Amino acid sequence: MPGIDKLPIEETLEDSPQTRSLLGVFEEDATAISNYMNQLYQAMHRIYDAQNELSAATHLTSKLLKEYEKQRFPLGGDDEVMSSTLQQFSKVIDELSSCHAVLSTQLADAMMFPITQFKERDLKEILTLKEVFQIASNDHDAAINRYSRLSKKRENDKVKYEVTEDVYTSRKKQHQTMMHYFCALNTLQYKKKIALLEPLLGYMQAQISFFKMGSENLNEQLEEFLANIGTSVQNVRREMDSDVETMQQTIEDLEVASDPLYVPDPDPTKFPVNRNLTRKAGYLNARNKTGLVSSTWDRQFYFTQGGNLMSQARGDVAGGLAMDIDNCSVMAVDCEDRRYCFQITSFDGKKSSILQAESKKDHEEWICTINNISKQIYLSENPEETAARVNQSALEAVTPSPSFQQRHESLRPAGRTNPFGESGGSTKSETEDSILHQLFIVRFLGSMEVKSDDHPDVVYETMRQILAARAIHNIFRMTESHLLVTCDCLKLIDPQTQVTRLTFPLPCVVLYATHQENKRLFGFVLRTSGGRSESNLSSVCYIFESNNEGEKICDSVGLAKQIALHAELDRRASEKQKEIERVKEKQQKELNKQKQIEKDLEEQSRLIAASSRTNQASSEGQFVVLSSSQSEESDLGEEGQKRESEA
Repeated sequence: MPGIDKLPIEETLEDSPQTRSLLGVFEEDATAISNYMNQLYQAMHRIYDAQNELSAATHLTSKLLKEYEKQRFPLGGDDEVMSSTLQQFSKVIDELSSCHAVLSTQLADAMMFPITQFKERDLKEILTLKEVFQIASNDHDAAINRYSRLSKKRENDKVKYEVTEDVYTSRKKQHQTMMHYFCALNTLQYKKKIALLEPLLGYMQAQISFFKMGSENLNEQLEEFLANIGTSVQNVRREMDSDVETMQQTIEDLEVASDPLYVPDPDPTKFPVNRNLTRKAGYLNARNKTGLVSSTWDRQFYFTQGGNLMSQARGDVAGGLAMDIDNCSVMAVDCEDRRYCFQITSFDGKKSSILQAESKKDHEEWICTINNISKQIYLSENPEETAARVNQSALEAVTPSPSFQQRHESLRPAGRTNPFGESGGSTKSETEDSILHQLFIVRFLGSMEVKSDDHPDVVYETMRQILAARAIHNIFRMTESHLLVTCDCLKLIDPQTQVTRLTFPLPCVVLYATHQENKRLFGFVLRTSGGRSESNLSSVCYIFESNNEGEKICDSVGLAKQIALHAELDRRASEKQKEIERVKEKQQKELNKQKQIEKDLEEQSRLIAASSRTNQASSEGQFVVLSSSQSEESDLGEEGQKRESEA
C-alpha cells in the first residue's frame, strides 16, 4: 500500500503556522472520514438487521411447517403426503435457519464489530482530543498574553512567579496534548484503511462460510483474493503497531527533552545566547498604533528570509513581508512598560517597528540576528563563521583593559547582607545562639482545631478541608512569611518588617507531615492548654505552602526536636549531677562540723585535766570544791573522751 502522510510530532513545541495549517488538513480529512464511515455503518447495519430478520423469519417458517400436522383443517386435514413433504421442507429450512443464524453471528463479529469500534472509539477519540487541544491552546494563548503584560518597572516576584508557572503549565499541557493529538491523527490514517477493509473482509468471509455449508465447491480465485486481503490487513496492522510504538517513544523522548523549554524565560546558563545567527524564527508581539496614544499588541509568527523579515498569522498558508532589514538598525527599547522590546528601523528611516520577545534569550538573539542580517553577512559562503569573527572583533574593541578591571573591582563595596537586611558587622540576633537556624519562605493557607494529634492522617484531612474551603469561597490570596526553625521554637516573621508574627514553642509541636502528592504543602499540629487545668488541652493544625519541598521543612523541624531532646537530656543529667554534688557537700559539711565538736570537747577535757593537776600540786593536799557547772563540764569531757575512744 502507498505511504501514509504524517503530522510532524517533533514540531509540536514550536507550533508554527505551517504545522497548524497541516493540522487543519488532517482535521478536514478526519471529518470526511467520519461522515463517510457513518454512512457506511448505516448501510452495513441494514445488512445485519436484514440478516437477523431473515434468520428469524426462516426459523419461524420451519416452526410453522413442523406444526402443520397438528392443525385441524375442516377440509384435507388428513393429507399424510402433504404433512410428510412439509416435514422434509421443515428439516431443510431448519438447517437453513441454523445457517442464517450462524451467518448473523459472523456478521456481528466480523463486520459490525470492527466498524462499530472505529466509529464509537477511534472517531470519538479524535473529537475528544481535538476539544482538549483547543482548550489547551486557548489557555496557553491566555497565559502568554498575561505573561507579556508583566510590568518591567513594577516587578512583583509573586505575580511574576504565578504568571511564569501558569505559562509553564499551559505550555506543557498544550505540547503534550498536541503530541497525542498528532499521534491519534497519524494513527487514524492506518485505522481508516483497517476500518474499511476489515468489515468487508468479515462480510465476505461470513457469506462464503454460509455458502460452504450448502456447497463444497468454492471459487479458488476468490478465496485467494480474500486471503491476500487478509494478509494485507495484517501487514497494515503490524505497520501501524510499529509506527505507534515509534511515535510513543518519540513522545516520551520529546517530553523529557522539552521540559526546560516550557518555561518562557529559560535559564541562560543552560541555554546560552547564540549571537552568530543569520536566520531565526519564532513568535513575537508586534505593537500596532490605534490612535495618538493608544496601541495594541498582536502576537504573530516571524521569520527571516534572506534580507527580509516575514510575518505569518496562525492559519495562513504563507508569510508576508514585514520589513526589509538590509542595512537596517536595531536596538533594545523601553515601550509601554513591557519587557524585552526592541525596535527595527529601515535604512532610510521611513519605517520602524517595535517588537517584543518572549524571553531575554530570544530578545538578545533577535537583535543579534537582525544586526548580522543588516550587515549582509548572510550573503557570505559561511554566514555563521563570518558573524562569529565580526562579533569577536567587536567584543575585543569594547573589552576594558586589565588595569581598569582591577580598579573597578577595588571600588566594589565589600560585605554581605544577611536575610534580615542587616550588614555583616551588625550584632547577633536573639536566635543566633541556637545550634539550628534555618529560614524558609512559606505562605499561610489556614488552620483549624483537630480532635486528635496521633497520626499524619489528621494533617492530610486538614489539608483537604482547608483547600476545599478556599476553592469553594474563591480565596486565592496567601500571605507570605519567613518560617524560622530553631531548637526552641518556630517563628513566622514578616519578610518586610522582620517583625515576628507568631511563635510556636517547639515542645508543643507534636505532629508534622507533608502532602502525599503535592510535596510543597506541609502542616504541623500544635498542642496548647485550653484552660487553667493541664488536662484541658486543645490541638490546632496549621497548613502552609512553601517554595521548597515541604519534606525539607519537616526534616528541619525533626532535626530541631532531636537537638532539643538531646539538650534537655544533657540538662537533666547535669542537674542530677549537681544535686548529687550538693548532697555530698552537705554530708561533708555535717561530718566536718561533727569532727570540730569532737575536737573542741577533746581540747576542753585536756585543759580540765591539766588544771586539775596544777591545783593538786599547789594546794598540797587541800581539796578543791567544784561548782555544779564545772562538774557538768567535767562529766561532758569524760563522755566525749568515751565517745572518741569508742569511735
